[in-house]
Order: sequence, then structure tokens, then C-alpha cells
Amino acid sequence: MSPLTDHGAAVQSRLSQNYGLSPDAVQSMMDAVSRGGGSQAQFNIPELGGMGQWQSGGMTMVGDMFNNGLKNTVNNLCGEIANAYFQGSFYAPKPQPQGNWQGQQQGGASMTFSGGSFGSWWPSDLGQPSSQGSQNNLSYAIFPQSRRLAVNLNGQVTVYDTGDHLIGGVGQQQSGDASWTFTSQFGTVYLNQLPIVSGQNSGASTPEPSFTTQPEPTFVEPEPIQQPEPMRVEQSPAPAQQGGNSDQIFAALEKLGSLRDMGILSEDEFAAKKSELLSRL
Repeated sequence: MSPLTDHGAAVQSRLSQNYGLSPDAVQSMMDAVSRGGGSQAQFNIPELGGMGQWQSGGMTMVGDMFNNGLKNTVNNLCGEIANAYFQGSFYAPKPQPQGNWQGQQQGGASMTFSGGSFGSWWPSDLGQPSSQGSQNNLSYAIFPQSRRLAVNLNGQVTVYDTGDHLIGGVGQQQSGDASWTFTSQFGTVYLNQLPIVSGQNSGASTPEPSFTTQPEPTFVEPEPIQQPEPMRVEQSPAPAQQGGNSDQIFAALEKLGSLRDMGILSEDEFAAKKSELLSRL
């Protein structure tokens, strides 16, 4: 992993003090959240109970599944890291050699740059990006201070206005150039829906996102239909409710199975916890 930027080091120091964790534990969680694009994390950190996972707005799982205090700590820590992730890069970009360079990107897509250092393709007035990357035939650089996103797609450089979006990374292309997506604190951002500042079609007015307009349905008032009188049905008394804890116990059994499948619990630990829960029914 590259060295931390000033922003990354400040986040690491602040969270280490606030949560009483070692700087290494905080950086390990920063690494995990970064790998998850700011929306999820899978980690194995001894200070936080070993193996676990976190998802923004979803379920948080830790090795000690009944330790709610630890769950809250992990959830709050990951939430703060995710917010900081969208405010700037945690890691300094790796230096690239001058001249011709060819590298292999994640997933097998390769890109070639020539005539200067990596990243020199965007307009100079944008300065240095907080983060940059590439996927297949697209390169991107993010400039949160000026709310700009520079994209180099097949040699065509376009600068977009990101507005209130804090762009975190590139998504997957489904088909065609218009389907490139990025992630932000609001979710998925479609590239073809961002206003263009310069580059392709910059002289034309910014198009609004196009949606297929469906014709308004025509409603025909139906003729009234004589409804038969409803039959009176004697309601039988509701069966006695089972213990309120049964739903919680079954939910806990499902979580136990998930932890066993993930390798967090051994078969013996799973069997012991299962017997304990079933004894409460």
C-alpha cells in the first residue's frame, strides 16, 4: 500500500485517539473500506474481534456475534472512514517512470501512456487530483476542491462538473461508452448525466438526462357492478402467541450459520452456540 497522504494520516491519527485503537488497526480498516469503494469492508483485525464485515446501511458482523458494543464500534469506525474516503485520497499516488510506460490493471485490462508522466493528460488548470485510476479504455482523475472529474475515454478528454457528489471510484461498464458509472456518497453516478465543462460537446448546452416518456394511460370508468352481500364469518380466537424470543433465536441461528460458512466459527463452536440457543425455546 502507498504511503498515507496528509489527509489519510490526519484521519488515522484522529480515529486512533477517538476509538482507543492502535494506528495500525485503524489503517487496516482504512485499507478495507478503501478496497470496498467506501461502501463495504471485509477485515481481519485482532483489536476488533478478528474477522468480520461491514456494509454501509446494512449489517455489521464481528467474530463475537453477541458483543453489541463491538458491533457499534466497528459500525461507527467504518462510517467515519467512509465519509473521509469520499473527502480525499488516503494514499499518495505511486510514482511512474517518464517516457513510455505500460502496466497491467486489475482485471487484466492494460493501458499505455507515452510522452510524459502518468496523469499528465488532464487540463493543467485543474492541478493535482485527490485520486486517479483507470479501467479498460477509460482513465479518470478526481478534483474534489474544484468539483471536477476529468475522464480520458479512448483519447478524448472530457471534464465534468460533479456538483455535490464526492466521487469515490469508477464502477463497471455494461455496454457502450454512456454506461460508465462512478460511486459517491449518494450512490451510483452515471457519467452521461453529469454536466460537461469542457471536451466533447462542451459548446452545446448541457443535456438533461433523457428518459423514455410513456403516454398517459386513459382511464375508462367501469360500470357499477352489483356486489353480493358479504358472508358473515365467525372468527375463531387467535392461537396463543409463542414466546417473543423465538424470532430472535431463529435470527441468531441464521447468523451463526453465516459465521460458520465464513470460517469465523468452527463446527464445535457452532454446535455449542446452537444448543445454547435452542435450549431457550
